[in-house]
Amino acid sequence: MGKVQATTERVYQASPQRVYEALADYNTVRPRLLPEQYSEYEVRAGGTGAGTQVHWRLQATEKRVRDCLFDVTEPRPQTLVETDANSSMVITWTVTPAGEGARVAVDASWQGASGIGGFFERTFAPKGLNRIHGALLAKLATEVE
Repeated sequence: MGKVQATTERVYQASPQRVYEALADYNTVRPRLLPEQYSEYEVRAGGTGAGTQVHWRLQATEKRVRDCLFDVTEPRPQTLVETDANSSMVITWTVTPAGEGARVAVDASWQGASGIGGFFERTFAPKGLNRIHGALLAKLATEVE
């Protein structure tokens, strides 16, 4: 098995604090940001930043649906780490200053399959996930700018 990783970034014309607060709001803002690949979104504990537990189903492809149950931590300021209890997936959201605005980097990684299936997963899954996260980051722009 090899590690699979997908990283997507976007710069916003908004303060890093404003952008981080929007990302950390799992109750109100996050549901508005989710593209069509997400379903059954539910905050099960907390709702703002660290201590939140959130569930969703992610339809990565026509046939691939992943049931996710993420626990959220904040290991350092303006960084959210979502760790899936149902898989090895970890999603890290990092907000940093970028000129007059803010940059968001979302990095998702997990242990992929082995063999030929793993080859295809490492080749195609990051592109699909980058598309999904790109759509989420585009909606974030309408929220914070």
